[in-house]
Amino acid sequence: MTSVSVIVPVRNEAPQLADVLASIRRALRAGDELIVVDGGSTDGSIDIAERLADRLLVSPAGRARQMNAGAAAARGTWLWFVHADTELLPQHRHALETLPSGALWGRFDVRLSGSRLLFKVIGGLITLRSRLTGIATGDQAIFVRRDVFDAQGGFADQPLMEDIALSAALRQQGRPACLRPVLVTSSRRWQKQGAWKTIWLMWRLRWRYWRGEDPASLHRDYYG
Repeated sequence: MTSVSVIVPVRNEAPQLADVLASIRRALRAGDELIVVDGGSTDGSIDIAERLADRLLVSPAGRARQMNAGAAAARGTWLWFVHADTELLPQHRHALETLPSGALWGRFDVRLSGSRLLFKVIGGLITLRSRLTGIATGDQAIFVRRDVFDAQGGFADQPLMEDIALSAALRQQGRPACLRPVLVTSSRRWQKQGAWKTIWLMWRLRWRYWRGEDPASLHRDYYG
C-alpha cells in the first residue's frame, strides 16, 4: 500500500478529539496525511484540529459532505474515513499493508468501548453482520482506493446512512476486505440513550432505509 489520507469529520467533538487525533498521528507513516473537516464546531474542536492535523478544512455540516470535502483535498492513494470517537493504533495502519493487490475497499472489525458484556456482544454482532452482508458502517473505519471512490462519486449527499449507501455501491464492484485487529469505537450513544433503546432505534432506522424512506426523516428521528 502506498500513501494513506485519513479523513476525520468533526462537529463539536472537543472532549475526546485531542486523544483521537493524537492516536491517529502515532499510527500514520511517512507520506500519510491527517485531514480534519469541521462542520461548524463551536466548542474548541477547530483549535485542537489546527494543532494536530496536517490540514484543517471547513465544510457545510453533514458527515457525507464533510468526508467528500476531505476526499477532494486528499493526496493519498487510499482514503481512510475515521470517526472522531474511534481510536487508531499502529497495528491498524500496518494491517492495511496486508491487503491483497486487487483490494478495492474494506473495513475493520469493531468493538464498543467499556466493559459491559452487552457492549462486547453489540460489537461482535456489528462485525458479524458486516461479514455476512458485505456492508460496512462508518464506525468500522471504511477505507477505499482513491480512484474507486472518485469513480463511485463519493458519499451520497444525504444526512444519514451515507456509509450504508457507499458500501452497497462498492459491494457491486467487490466485497470488502475485513481486517483485524479490532478497532475500538465509543459506546457513548448506547450509554447516553440506553443500550436496548439504541439497538431498537438503529434496527428500525435501517429497516425504514431499506424500504426507501427519505434519509432526512431518518436523521430527524436518529438525533431526536
